[in-house]
Amino acid sequence: MALQITKNQGIFEIKGSIVAENTKSLQHHFENLLFNSDKVILCMDKVKKIDASGVTVLTKLFRNAMEHNKVFYIIGKENKKVSNAFGKVNYILRSDFV
Repeated sequence: MALQITKNQGIFEIKGSIVAENTKSLQHHFENLLFNSDKVILCMDKVKKIDASGVTVLTKLFRNAMEHNKVFYIIGKENKKVSNAFGKVNYILRSDFV
């Protein structure tokens, strides 16, 4: 399934699979957003699949945001596929934005 990103009330909703084939474009997209904004919020409730490369990219984006005093929320703790994929680094996942 192709990756689809839509912005809904300031939250970027990701739908589809985050896999090696699309992680580079995902990384560039969100690096540009973080460069031009102080806050980026991702919702991964509709992610069907995520592999190790997807986890690596999102973890790097999270750490990069923290190093530059930016907010990078990843909502997805309720999605078991996402939560399980993050394993020991699932501390970066949130249940919600509020």
